[in-house]
Amino acid sequence: MRWRRLTYEAAYFGHPPWDTGIPPPELVDHIEGRAALPAGRALDIGCGTGTSSRYLAAHDWQVVGVDFSRGAIRRAKAAGDATGAITYRRADITHLAKAGVSGPFDLVFDIGCFHSVEPAKRDAYVASVAAVSRPGTTMLLFGFDREGTPGLREPEVRRRFGPRFEVERLHADRPPASDSGAWFRLRATGA
Repeated sequence: MRWRRLTYEAAYFGHPPWDTGIPPPELVDHIEGRAALPAGRALDIGCGTGTSSRYLAAHDWQVVGVDFSRGAIRRAKAAGDATGAITYRRADITHLAKAGVSGPFDLVFDIGCFHSVEPAKRDAYVASVAAVSRPGTTMLLFGFDREGTPGLREPEVRRRFGPRFEVERLHADRPPASDSGAWFRLRATGA
């Protein structure tokens, strides 16, 4: 999996195709929608250049953005933080405590990180995230759900995150496609 890390790192020398510069509508809905979460502390996992971190900070959240990529963190910091509410850390998500990331967080946001974690390290990811969550923490998790790849398959999400999190698939009215993205909302149980 070292090649995958190198691929991500190299992408930040140019313009990564996943970096749209726009926060996803699912996050916007949870921050500005009818049932908006009250501002608090947020952890942006795989923050990349900080688009979602800056969006959250602009809506009164205190944010810790983490990414394993030096290039991503460098670009996130260079993009600035007009609010002073963001801390960026280079971290291995499976070992947040080693990077000095501590909770509790009210919101954990992962757009495309978990699905890239090696399957053998996914339980460590869950334990690391659970350690910085309090009962009731909301987690928004997005990843690609592709047959034949280590993606974000609903049975695996339920198996790995339960019993530490209650799992709800967003867009439950849409049938999961074999080559599409999948959004999950999870709620930390404190177990």
